Amino acid sequence: MSSAIPPATVADEPEELVRFRQQWLEEVRSKKKAPPSQAQDASPAAPVASSSAEDPEGLAHAHSPPVHHSTQRRPSHGAHTTAPTAKRPPATVAPAPIGPALQRAVEVYRKAVQHEQRGELDDALRLYRTAFRMDNNVDRAYHLMEEELHKKASSSAQPKVHHRKTSSASGVVDVLSQSVQSMDLTPGTVPVVRNRGEGFVTGLLANLISSWPANLSFEPENEKQGVPINLLPDELLMMILRLLNHTALERFARVNRKARVISLDASIWRPLVTRVLKPPQISTEEDFDALVLKYMTDYRRIYIEHPRVRYDGVYIAVCHYVRNGLGENAWVNYSHLITYYRYLRFLPDGQVLSLLANEEHKPQDVIPLLKPTLRMKGFFIGTWYLEGTEVHIEDLLDPGTSNTRYSFQMVLDLRSRPLGRWNRLDFREYNSVHLGSGEATPLALKNDRPFWFSKVRSYA
Repeated sequence: MSSAIPPATVADEPEELVRFRQQWLEEVRSKKKAPPSQAQDASPAAPVASSSAEDPEGLAHAHSPPVHHSTQRRPSHGAHTTAPTAKRPPATVAPAPIGPALQRAVEVYRKAVQHEQRGELDDALRLYRTAFRMDNNVDRAYHLMEEELHKKASSSAQPKVHHRKTSSASGVVDVLSQSVQSMDLTPGTVPVVRNRGEGFVTGLLANLISSWPANLSFEPENEKQGVPINLLPDELLMMILRLLNHTALERFARVNRKARVISLDASIWRPLVTRVLKPPQISTEEDFDALVLKYMTDYRRIYIEHPRVRYDGVYIAVCHYVRNGLGENAWVNYSHLITYYRYLRFLPDGQVLSLLANEEHKPQDVIPLLKPTLRMKGFFIGTWYLEGTEVHIEDLLDPGTSNTRYSFQMVLDLRSRPLGRWNRLDFREYNSVHLGSGEATPLALKNDRPFWFSKVRSYA
């Protein structure tokens, strides 16, 4: 459509329409003439807008705002200056988190450094070797952790400037991030100072004890009455505690803070650990030394947390199944609930006693007789060893017969349940092994149930 109008058409039209068309054309011509500053800053869509201004039909396109072109500007061909490019800050790579195994190796390495600084080179060399056996990169991790500690110490010495944020959510995030950064995430170890022993207290109990005062004593329930136990020196009290078992020891520790601190001495828990953690509970004595360093010589935690088969009782599985019966009345279905028991008693010398008995032999009658000298149907003697949390039982044979052709073997999972430690055994495998060929045949475990530990006072 051209902007020129034929004269005949103008003469025939009314004056108001002609005046309106002239004003409209003047507005279009004025919009064509843009100032120089706007022409330089115009986007690539500016030539399109000017060309469309000459054509009245393209005014709708000229007045539409160029939204997507406003953020990208290209320089003209005759320009000598280039648009400034935004510089991105270098990305900071956060250090990878250190795993618990590497943290334990670093603690052993730190202890070796302390021995070396005191001149105890033999102990330092032994600990250095242990640390590098635990992780080959323990020296690098140790230096990185030391640098981080120095940075934290220097940053904490500088005054912190808090800026007020307009958003309440961002302020909460800043407070949480500052509190997390101020937290000490390194494993806390608080040494228990005693006249004897070199044990440490680790974990949550260490943080609790570190907040207690140094001078503790037994306090009477009635202030008018004295406490005779305060007259005993700590050394004599620890000698008495060494005669107790772990149950009585923990009951004494619940009395007050002084009892808890005294009961944590390494000289009390070390005999309990060395009496239990030896083959077949562990492979070799070197594994025991590595285990002590893994728990930072916290013998109480070793005794409680490390997997072990218990000797002070018997593991019992109560199994049931339903058997169809016969009766005089053909219109009535008879079913019998059959109950039988499986017993496992582990001995420290590597022997295991297994007994399969029906409900005629009650546990209270069988447990006193469960010894290697027992001879009855369903009684077997074998060997066992512990590997992680798996209990392997092999060479289960009937000691009453010599012409046996088969032996039995089991693999069980050792677990802890809320009412005790390492008090459950779950069946994983149960095989029958031909002694001539060595072929193992899996046996069905349809009716078998897990073993639960029952403490026997006469076994302790």
